[in-house]
Amino acid sequence: MQGEAQKIKDALRDVIDFEIGLDVVALGMIRDVAVDEDVKITMILTSPMCPMASFMMQQVRERAAEITDKNVEVIMGREMWKPDMMEKEAREALGI
Repeated sequence: MQGEAQKIKDALRDVIDFEIGLDVVALGMIRDVAVDEDVKITMILTSPMCPMASFMMQQVRERAAEITDKNVEVIMGREMWKPDMMEKEAREALGI
């Protein structure tokens, strides 16, 4: 991931999963940021029944839109989230 995609991913660190208290990038919830004519962000949830899903997806879209002038789409991935998807520092912060 380089250039604009990396800038967007870095900006998404501002989006916090309020139930866990860590950002969506550190948690491994952002699975891909693809930049072409549009921006497509693939995101998964830590729980399929997350009550904050639509709110967090909207926050991801809005934060990415602040970085680019392209249309931003957030796609819900089908991959199941696992703790080993988290960044090392995030796992350590949660004692995992």
